[in-house]
Amino acid sequence: MKFISKSEKETFKLAQNISDKINPGDIFLIEGPLGAGKSVFIRGLARGLGIFEPMPSPTFTIVNEYKGKYPIYHFDFYRINDPVELYEIGFEDYIYSNGVSFIEWASKAGNLLPSKVIKVNINFKNNEREIKIQWKT
Repeated sequence: MKFISKSEKETFKLAQNISDKINPGDIFLIEGPLGAGKSVFIRGLARGLGIFEPMPSPTFTIVNEYKGKYPIYHFDFYRINDPVELYEIGFEDYIYSNGVSFIEWASKAGNLLPSKVIKVNINFKNNEREIKIQWKT
């Protein structure tokens, strides 16, 4: 699926609208350049799952946890230098649970990611954001 968003508000609303497709255990890999709207997209998904509290990006903490319709784990791997660092936070315990995982900068996890994931790629294009979603590859 491919969408065009012309604002942060549209990106948030799009994600909120598709959140009804989310199931326990889903893992979202969200990629895009700095400032593309990855965290906004995640906040929209989380809002659709009942999260109304502020959701700061976990850039320094690596993971933030929330309780909504399902447990939600928001990861940001921007500062990860080696996938081995993920063992220190119990990464596999999170992603192989019945929670929903949203992972920014997922490519930094190397081969620690499962094969059945939902891929989201957000890119800038002419003052718009092109959002591509590939369900369960």
